[in-house]
Amino acid sequence: MIVPGSSSQALASTLATELNEPLAEVTYDRFPDGETLAAVPEFGGDRAIIVATTDTNDTWVELLQLQDAVTEAGATEVITVIPYMGYTRQDRAFKSGHPVSARAMARAISPTTDRVVLINPHEQSVADFFDGHVTICDAAPHLAESLPSGLSEPLFIAPDSSAVELATAVRDTYGTGSTDYFEKTRHSGTDVEMITSDTDVSNRDVVVVDDIIATGVTMSTAVSHLNDGGAARVYIGCIHPLLARGARTKLERAGIEQVIGTDTIEQEVSVVSVAPTVATAINAVDVEMR
Repeated sequence: MIVPGSSSQALASTLATELNEPLAEVTYDRFPDGETLAAVPEFGGDRAIIVATTDTNDTWVELLQLQDAVTEAGATEVITVIPYMGYTRQDRAFKSGHPVSARAMARAISPTTDRVVLINPHEQSVADFFDGHVTICDAAPHLAESLPSGLSEPLFIAPDSSAVELATAVRDTYGTGSTDYFEKTRHSGTDVEMITSDTDVSNRDVVVVDDIIATGVTMSTAVSHLNDGGAARVYIGCIHPLLARGARTKLERAGIEQVIGTDTIEQEVSVVSVAPTVATAINAVDVEMR
């Protein structure tokens, strides 16, 4: 059965269709003292595929409860799909006394799951923090599917060098265009310095590609630079559209044409589903483990 977390109900439903698996009923309650209770009152079967984005502390607790609930109900195999895994940017101790939060979360999840599926974690090395089998899916190429055809001399650009592979994947799937990236220096959470390359963007359609849009500071700064350089239209493609703290407003003010996101985080801009990619990954491992 497919077991949805509260932040991944639409994706779980789509995945149930892709895998031809029943969709479990899940209840999400809260006690007067603030504690959460996620339950699967009519779980049946031997295998549970839990689909749970962990974009808040509450959803982390929900995931742990769902894993325990299906095991209590008789599941002998648990697959945990985490479309967006929070805390992956804290993959090491940045200061003395700081936790490696991604490791702490992985250690909490590992004892009650057999396999984990991640979609473009911010740092792929977080897979090493889990005890069991981990599959990492790449949703970046699918962002190209929602771009309009006939972009004018398209340029696929990353906001920094670490996202060049994502921009290249989108370009390759789209079938034409060039790639580039900005030199980025982050002075604080709200102060980002962007240095453009020598690439001429005038009258060109530009697609800015990144894995996460959190507050929108980096992305809106990049968009403003591109528009100042005379870009015809600026599109944004992101895998995880977190869009916190007024990010959407920042992007609109910077002058975007469209934001294209996936349903790893379910937002208005989530026009691309990662369900087919996840289904393929689960089926591939099923075959491998036979």
